[in-house]
Amino acid sequence: MVWTGKKFIVFEGIDGSGKSTQARLLHEKLTINGVANFLTAEPTNRPIGKLIRDIFAHRLYGNDATIAALFVADRLEHLTHPEDGILHHLNKEVLVICDRYYLSSYAYQGIHVSLEWVIQANAMSVSMAKPDVHVFIDLPVEMALERLIQSRQHIERYETLENLKKVRDQYFLVIDQLKSEEQIVVLDGSQNQELLSKQIWDLLSN
Repeated sequence: MVWTGKKFIVFEGIDGSGKSTQARLLHEKLTINGVANFLTAEPTNRPIGKLIRDIFAHRLYGNDATIAALFVADRLEHLTHPEDGILHHLNKEVLVICDRYYLSSYAYQGIHVSLEWVIQANAMSVSMAKPDVHVFIDLPVEMALERLIQSRQHIERYETLENLKKVRDQYFLVIDQLKSEEQIVVLDGSQNQELLSKQIWDLLSN
């Protein structure tokens, strides 16, 4: 199959929205169809990303400003790593699917520290690689939290009803602010998983 659709695709949404599942399903479908692609996620599994995960899991201490700064550093390494960085794959004409990118920082960290600071701190990442499309999977917070409770042994730092409501509102605030600068598609995450996957495939392949 010759892929003529988007080359850098980012999935966004609150925790429990199903974005990671849809990123994986797209990766699998592309692979089956012979399209070279690279599935990745943030925070990464590299040292800085592991620090973030340890803070989220309450194994290490880190305040909100520290977390925001760590995401900036992790993202820059994610972009520029010579072997498995996003730019490395894009330069090889490999389609990149990323589970979370800078819109996540705007939404999650932007409600705890200055949104203006978060945007400015991520400006270098934006200039290096702006996604062809951000696919925002929207889901009511109550449904998302119910999914998390059913699938996780431990709820992480930001995975509370109050915080997820703020994050979801912040996502829509940011989407509205960036609608003239970024290609952002909002899809209903409450629909059947396979129907949503087909909708995403049809959207991205055309």
